[in-house]
Amino acid sequence: MPAAGKRRQLLTLLALGAGVVAVPILPSDAGADQQVLQPHPQSQTRPLQGRFLHITDFHPDPYYEVRTSTEEGIACHRGKGLAGTYGAEKTDCDSPFSLVDATFDWLKHHVRDKVDFVVWTGDTARHDSDEKLPRHADEVIRTNRKVADKFFETFSSGKDRLAIPVVPSFGNNDFLPHNIFYPGPNKWLRTYSHVWRRFIPEEQRHSFEFGGWFYVDVVPGKLAVFSLNTMYFFDRNAGVNGCAAPSEPGYKHLEWLRVQLQRMRESGMKAILMGHVPPARTGNKQNWDETCWQRYTLWLKQYRDVVVGAVYGHMNIDHFLLQDSWDVDITGKDDETQARESLESTVTIASKGDYLQDLRKGWSEIPGSVAQSLSEDEDNGDGEVGLYGHNRRNKFHKDKFHKIGGKHAERYQVSLVSPSIVPNYFPTIRIIEYNITGLEHVALWTDPFNATDIPPLPATPEIWEDDDGFHDQLKRSAVDELRKKKKKKKHSKKPKDPNLVVPDEPPAHAPPGPAYLAQPFTFTGYTQYYANLTYVNNDIADHGVEAAKWRSGDHGDDELKHGAPKPRKFKFEVEYSTFDDEIFKLPDLTVKNYVKLAYRLAKEEKKKRKKKKHHKTGRKGGKTQVEDSDDDEDEYEDEDEVEDDVDFEEEDGEEDTAALDAGEESGDAGAADSFVEETRRGHRKTKNRRKKKSKVWLHFLRHAFVSTLSTEELEEV
Repeated sequence: MPAAGKRRQLLTLLALGAGVVAVPILPSDAGADQQVLQPHPQSQTRPLQGRFLHITDFHPDPYYEVRTSTEEGIACHRGKGLAGTYGAEKTDCDSPFSLVDATFDWLKHHVRDKVDFVVWTGDTARHDSDEKLPRHADEVIRTNRKVADKFFETFSSGKDRLAIPVVPSFGNNDFLPHNIFYPGPNKWLRTYSHVWRRFIPEEQRHSFEFGGWFYVDVVPGKLAVFSLNTMYFFDRNAGVNGCAAPSEPGYKHLEWLRVQLQRMRESGMKAILMGHVPPARTGNKQNWDETCWQRYTLWLKQYRDVVVGAVYGHMNIDHFLLQDSWDVDITGKDDETQARESLESTVTIASKGDYLQDLRKGWSEIPGSVAQSLSEDEDNGDGEVGLYGHNRRNKFHKDKFHKIGGKHAERYQVSLVSPSIVPNYFPTIRIIEYNITGLEHVALWTDPFNATDIPPLPATPEIWEDDDGFHDQLKRSAVDELRKKKKKKKHSKKPKDPNLVVPDEPPAHAPPGPAYLAQPFTFTGYTQYYANLTYVNNDIADHGVEAAKWRSGDHGDDELKHGAPKPRKFKFEVEYSTFDDEIFKLPDLTVKNYVKLAYRLAKEEKKKRKKKKHHKTGRKGGKTQVEDSDDDEDEYEDEDEVEDDVDFEEEDGEEDTAALDAGEESGDAGAADSFVEETRRGHRKTKNRRKKKSKVWLHFLRHAFVSTLSTEELEEV
């Protein structure tokens, strides 16, 4: 190839990597020969609602059979058992299409006209959990296409146009082999560009086919949703190697994100980030490759005036993450950043409980008196924190907020992780609300789809099937590569990264962004809906089937209520809402409120840590030495914290009464009676112990597992 041709090819690849060719034409950039898409007049008939839907992890299974076994390895495909009409709740079975269809039918009648856009965070194929029915590429594409068509039908205007934007992203089960996604362009990206043709803007199509990332102006000129391809950040993806080397797709992805966030800042827009695998990171485990986590966290700190928030799926449980920008180490000298293992992908209660306890341990490091002060209406200066976690000017050193990045807690970032549709617990959806003050007359999104712009499918099922023969060998080599990658991480020290471009901080005059201070687009709260499949399936005579029995398939003693399935009407109902939750006490979803909640959640763990720190014992001259700590700030407890510590007996009473009321509303008297007996047994046990538990922590756990666990089970988590 001539030198000039090579240069042109290189420039094209760099442009794709940085997202240059995928940038839409903004009004200020348009030339005389460039046409800017304008809102269609019909869009103004639909008002901005200030809400969006987050839905994730459908995992539809075309082989699901009602009344089959829930035993591991059988996956509700055969045998005899309690697999219900709409799914087998609290098991590892995937979703029947009856659940998928019922979900979209409910969304069509209760959600479609009340939201501004939809965020769909991936995993729309079944797990490879049955050796007798291995997954194939055509099946994965077929189930994704079927669900994509459902999204279009549900949220269309009836004129072959979407009424609101739907923004999808890849899950780690949306391709083969599981977890292994190679650099683009590749056949999966080309195929999904067709499957998602109604959702990816035409000007973003090149960017998507290059790396699987794109964004949508969901409120034109005001708010964009960025679909991140977290497969290139995922620590379990042995097909790539982090985000440090310019040759890696993860590096290119984050460079694209940096360029786009800078454009958002310059044009006065805000951004919501979404993806499948969340940036979960505990003391010894992580979801993302460390180099990706480091850059992503740095980007969010530097663009904290732009980013509204981030939403993810994958984990199946309801929780949130706090990314700590003080953990950013751009020098690469911290050995701790290389020592973490991958988080397990299992959905067992025990493994998820361990993960949540690890998060809690990290939250116990939040400075106590400062977290408490966040609730006070004080103005002692923000005390901005620089890149390395230190004040940029000496005058802020004495500011009591400097330890959390100022009075708006700008040291931290929040990621919201939603539970799934697949009923590992109960199927769940989430409606997030955001501030629309002053946005009453903005131009709304309209569907610019043009069928002539869409290329034909790049491959036939026969071509896909030709590749299935070497998947097992590919999996084995990927596992070997992953082991080598981990070993290299543990023993290598990296110098300062010469390829890192550190973005500028927000302008000095800029107010805190919408994630930190209430303003347009700030998340004000969310309402979580769940489908109680035990009630809806209407199969089991006694609601008290233990989760362990469900998962193992060991429920032979449980009787079916009917000879043939007689399900009740399918519905979602409110599980809880942050707007009226009297235990979480979240006025809105700004970071400072989550920092305070995290501190309250970790208070019991913090006391354990303090006890170890304050009472280290040793022998000196035959006497026990007690070490005192000068960290008095953590001794302070506010009114909320005192209320958070209650006798476990009292917590049982409050929560069980609420659950009992819910059971009576559902019309199941037998379930209510059994619940009363279970509660009485719990009271007898806890009266003897009188052990104090954290009320807010138990409340958090109850919602983490989508109200599927009994009080006794929660106690063991």
